[in-house]
Amino acid sequence: MPGYCNDFADAVRPARPPRCRDRIIGAGCGTRVHAIEYAWLDAIRRTRLYAYRLPAESFRPFGEPEPHACVAVDPVAPLGPAEPVGDLLACHAEAGIQLRILDNLWPFWDEVVTSTVSFSGIRLRNARPRPAR
Repeated sequence: MPGYCNDFADAVRPARPPRCRDRIIGAGCGTRVHAIEYAWLDAIRRTRLYAYRLPAESFRPFGEPEPHACVAVDPVAPLGPAEPVGDLLACHAEAGIQLRILDNLWPFWDEVVTSTVSFSGIRLRNARPRPAR
């Protein structure tokens, strides 16, 4: 199912003011938040996601000015067959990743991109239109 949800992750950059982290992620709420719109919650509940495990030593940090991904420049063979990930909501809880469910992503996104937290916007094209100002 392409673009099953609208989400982004915020990881706190080292040596950044905690006030931005607290404002965006929440005081005492960990270091990451994924945000989706209510319309995608049922899709997350129903999605059967599978993951391949790959050898970590094949991957190197990528991105400027700060690495934001790990990539392999040569073909990599999976360590085995794809495995079911399981309940995606439970995966968030087990990983300590806050899941924020919003009516519309854009007001929150606008706060994130002007903050000092690291962020990644994935599938924002699937978000509802921006609210009228």
